[in-house]
Amino acid sequence: MARKPVPEGTPKPTSLGHVAGLVRDTVPPLHRAGLPFVLAPLGVAALGRKHTWVRRTALAAAGACAAFFRNPPRVPPSRTDVVVAPADGEIALVDTAVPPAELGLGTDPLPRVSIFLSVLDVHVQRSPVAGEVTQVVHRSGQFLSADLADASEVNERNSMVIHTSSGHDVTVVQIAGLLARRIVCDARVGDAIPLGDTYGLIRFGSRVDTYLPQGSTVHVLPGQRTIGAETVLAELP
Repeated sequence: MARKPVPEGTPKPTSLGHVAGLVRDTVPPLHRAGLPFVLAPLGVAALGRKHTWVRRTALAAAGACAAFFRNPPRVPPSRTDVVVAPADGEIALVDTAVPPAELGLGTDPLPRVSIFLSVLDVHVQRSPVAGEVTQVVHRSGQFLSADLADASEVNERNSMVIHTSSGHDVTVVQIAGLLARRIVCDARVGDAIPLGDTYGLIRFGSRVDTYLPQGSTVHVLPGQRTIGAETVLAELP
């Protein structure tokens, strides 16, 4: 059978548009909080283009910042009874602890999962459950290394409580670390936040704690790696 002629103007598979699509699908987008950190060294590279060492150093800095502030797309599970990881990183603790006092959630210990983020991990935070934001409280504090147990108590932090449609409260706490000096939280009280939705970011090394309702079934262990919005931490009661 004779092959049909290809109409003129039909793009070839190796067209620039196809290549651009591959790059767009491969290179993760940048969180908007990282734009100043990428644009500033790019400006230095442009101004110092006649000086090789200045240009190369500035471009390397821009690339490192772009990698740090990357915000890759994620696909959360379709189940409504699970708690997903709010961040990429390593499970540092699986225990029980009293939630942050500033939230007024009582003094009974709750199941807690702590995730430590190194400077190489994706640093955006994602909602561990879907629901309504009922509290967002920032508390100033110290900047101990985020992998220390005491970091949850004494370090600067931002706590958010999400009330699910099934009536459960899940608390997620962004904790600054040794190098982290800035916590970004875009969520506000009253917001309806979807499962796995990006809501904040911690700059340069940090930790994220998730406090679960009593009766939750935890599915992770210390040392495991997590993928934000995709790894299932626990099942709700």
